[in-house]
Amino acid sequence: MNLEKLQNGSDIRGIAISTEEYKANLTTKEVKEIAKGAVSWFRSKNEDNNSKYLAGDLLVGIGRDSRITGPTLKDALVESFIQQGVNIIDFGLATTPAMFMATQFEQFNCDFTIMLTASHLPYYFNGLKFFDKTGGAEKSDIKEILSSTSTENINGKTGVVEEADLLTPYAKDMVEKIIVGAGGNEKPLAGLKVIVDAGNGAGGFFAEKVVKELGGDITGSQFLEPDGTFPNHIPNPDNKEAMEAIKSAVLNNKADLGIIFDTDVDRSALVTATGDLLNRNNLIAVLSHIVLDEYPHTSIVTNSPTSSHLKTFIESLGGKQVRYISGYRNVINKAIDLNSEGVETHLAIETSGHAAFKENYFLDDGAYVVAKIFMLLPKLTEEGRSLSDLIENLNQPSEVQEVRFKLEDDDYRKLGERVILDIDNADVSGFKIDTANHEGIRFNTSGKYGSGWFLLRMSLHEPLLVLQVENDEPGKVKQVLEDLKPFFDNYPNVNKEKLNEVLLELNGN
Repeated sequence: MNLEKLQNGSDIRGIAISTEEYKANLTTKEVKEIAKGAVSWFRSKNEDNNSKYLAGDLLVGIGRDSRITGPTLKDALVESFIQQGVNIIDFGLATTPAMFMATQFEQFNCDFTIMLTASHLPYYFNGLKFFDKTGGAEKSDIKEILSSTSTENINGKTGVVEEADLLTPYAKDMVEKIIVGAGGNEKPLAGLKVIVDAGNGAGGFFAEKVVKELGGDITGSQFLEPDGTFPNHIPNPDNKEAMEAIKSAVLNNKADLGIIFDTDVDRSALVTATGDLLNRNNLIAVLSHIVLDEYPHTSIVTNSPTSSHLKTFIESLGGKQVRYISGYRNVINKAIDLNSEGVETHLAIETSGHAAFKENYFLDDGAYVVAKIFMLLPKLTEEGRSLSDLIENLNQPSEVQEVRFKLEDDDYRKLGERVILDIDNADVSGFKIDTANHEGIRFNTSGKYGSGWFLLRMSLHEPLLVLQVENDEPGKVKQVLEDLKPFFDNYPNVNKEKLNEVLLELNGN
């Protein structure tokens, strides 16, 4: 059993249901072995500082999103843990950030927790995320979990299972934090219509247990019921169709604000009353405005494919943007490292919507992102301002385009790195390397290529090269892509199909 192939950076993902295209590789069989590896990993991690773990007295919390394979895989985890003498709290439907909080809340005090989720991926995927009291698992932790699947029942007991509701105390804690952040106003959303779109994931609780509790009118909220087939739209704040769904709901219901979550609620985005989308660069800008008001001159870590205008915006507020390697654990760990080096850093955020605040354990929590905005709303209302006003000085590019190249080579990573190195050595008038970049290669463009930039990087987990292009002048993205095409034609194992489709579209064909 080759479990190592299931590693997806700092979590585990696989095919939980066989399809015509894919064969299942994350079934009850694999999950039982992963449960053994998790116990072995946790004991090894704590062998020097807490003897109770070596004695076998462990309490593990298990939660899941709405995926249809969640209950079956949860049962497999429970069975394996019971045989190992581990006690379990079955939280049922939960969110990823709530599962971390189950290690912090005194009434649960879990030693470690597992969230069954595959984020926004299609219904036939599932996965596992791990937390202990120090935070989320790292890549090295996942590697150890997947390679250490031999363990024994140390205490000679049979584990016991109890069920508990986690989302209610999690929501209550969130409401209390919002009230404090809103200056003690117990109904900061009074008079506001707020639409929640959970995409049939695990975030439906937020409408009743948070928005309504804070005085908001949730009329028009949609897709709150858990449904692991995701029949309405992909639960992904980075998806155009999903954002159009929440935008339409806001405008049709004349709402003041719209909120959309991904499946396991570690990401979110918003829509204003006028239909402005607050995701990607716009969301980073809003949250940067908030933290810079609270912590002047703080640094903000983002992933690499952010707009050049965002850097200008953050600097105009007195802050500093640190563009780093994509991957939510990467940006979070960079922020943690900066703080340890004495560089005050209060926000780590990716364009995908993963956002983590220093004040909130550096936990990427989509609900807490919304909470920070709720805390601000009474003040904005009092001043006669809106969320859109916060980013009125953020310039928007005229054109944005992404092209993904499939790397058709057994050693695809070596091929991709060679392409990036070769373009690094290219000497093209109008292309200038941006040295403030830590991932792939980024160029600023000028002259006949207009005022913009492009970034070529490896995908984190797939055999892909990702090319992202932005420009402030209409028609210049096409110029950049047309002049880059001969370069990519030099690599027969780099599939140019998507590039050709984009160029045909840009040429009106």
